[in-house]
Amino acid sequence: MNTEQSIETQYSANNCQVSTPEGNDSKRGTLKRTPFSKFKKVHSNFKSPLQVAESAKVSPAEEAAELVRRREQLDSEIAQLEAEGYRVEELEHHIDKLHEYNDIKDIGQSLLGRIAALRGTTTRDLYSHFGLELDD
Repeated sequence: MNTEQSIETQYSANNCQVSTPEGNDSKRGTLKRTPFSKFKKVHSNFKSPLQVAESAKVSPAEEAAELVRRREQLDSEIAQLEAEGYRVEELEHHIDKLHEYNDIKDIGQSLLGRIAALRGTTTRDLYSHFGLELDD
């Protein structure tokens, strides 16, 4: 049996074409079991998709300058809001109240979901039953 006859092309469980030696050829190590790939480098080093491209990298000095510009912009916006009569304490109070509202709303949504599951209906149906709007 020659080398061409000793290699059979088959499909693995994920339908990737692979070359597998028959018989004792695998002991000689002549062929490696490598999945067929349209990419040239199957065994290349791993490269994270989250890497930053070289052109997008900035020097620490440029990054620091951008942060200073951003801080000045935010300080300007704060000064403008204070000039319009807003106080930081008042804004913090409103933010705290919004957080509290969102927490209560999340608990209500959870309860509606549990009631719907117990009744074998949808949450949407319970909104009309309890007189709630879908936008609530």
